[in-house]
Amino acid sequence: MSFGKPKIVCFVCNWAFTEQELAVSRIRKVADMSVVRVMCVGRIDPVIMLETFIKGADGVLLVGCAPPDCHFVEGNVYAELTVKVLKKLLVLADLEPERLEVRWVSPVEEVRFTGIIEDFAKQLKKLGPSPLAKEKYDVNILEDVSAAKNAVADFRLRALIGKEKELTRSVNAYGERISQIEFNALLDEVVKAEFIRHKILVLARKKPFSVRELAEVLNIKPAVVLRHILNMRRKGMIALANIDGATPLYEALEVR
Repeated sequence: MSFGKPKIVCFVCNWAFTEQELAVSRIRKVADMSVVRVMCVGRIDPVIMLETFIKGADGVLLVGCAPPDCHFVEGNVYAELTVKVLKKLLVLADLEPERLEVRWVSPVEEVRFTGIIEDFAKQLKKLGPSPLAKEKYDVNILEDVSAAKNAVADFRLRALIGKEKELTRSVNAYGERISQIEFNALLDEVVKAEFIRHKILVLARKKPFSVRELAEVLNIKPAVVLRHILNMRRKGMIALANIDGATPLYEALEVR
């Protein structure tokens, strides 16, 4: 599906381009642009990126310094890992991961900001408008992206993003190292588990649910849902609301 000018929010490293390069009027002809200068793209809270989609952006773009030129040493490495996790969450939320991209620029290469935006705009036009950008947006996708946002705000995912380099490049006390394949498998498992838990939380805020009802909505086995429920009860995320006949119903616990 093709559409006019995609709505793009672009986070640009303070060191990548000058104000003059960012203020090119030609950019406005290909996209409805919002440019946000940041000290380092590695410092952007991943929650903000997903919140940007919830607010109706068709695409989110990060533009930073190519490795190894980061002024904060490894900010670009952290940004790349963060985007990798967010793309996994977008897939689970049924939103195209190609709507989120990162582009690197190097001082030894002549790269135009307009060229970067034009390429990304073309990519978004092939995807069409975001389902959250429409007046009648898809409620299911909104709930999924909200669950993804809450999942990436959770300590477990944040800690894992920050530990990838340490876990895959260093050895423990026994001389063992986690391979990249093992880490990727662990990351997939944690991302999916945290997404499911926070989707349960989003659903249980609306009304109490049984394990079987949640399993039907999430399209997973009731035994898997029950394991998540038990974990969430231990963490104080969810509680028993009441019992309907012989069926327990669970509701979200709100932090005050």
